[in-house]
Amino acid sequence: MLAPDVVVVGDGGGLKQAALRPVVGAENAIRLFVGSLQKVGGVLTAEQTVINGNPALLFRFDGEVDGVAALRIEDGRVTGIYYVRNPEKLSRVDSETPPTLR
Repeated sequence: MLAPDVVVVGDGGGLKQAALRPVVGAENAIRLFVGSLQKVGGVLTAEQTVINGNPALLFRFDGEVDGVAALRIEDGRVTGIYYVRNPEKLSRVDSETPPTLR
């Protein structure tokens, strides 16, 4: 599912650990995620969601929102993963805001 040149960008906002630089390439992206999962000391779950109109995964650690991975998909392959762990940017992720017409 990952494009060979997929790019992973992390945002911890200085408050949570995240990749400091973009990670390029499917193999490097897999290593990043597998390595991160090995450090998890609790229960990590993921559920499908939609963020800004794009497919995404909402991650919870011990039931609390930990991060969102928004996906960019082109030609059936994931070409970009934008992983946000910054709590300030996740404050409303559990509530759906319907679009309004102005």
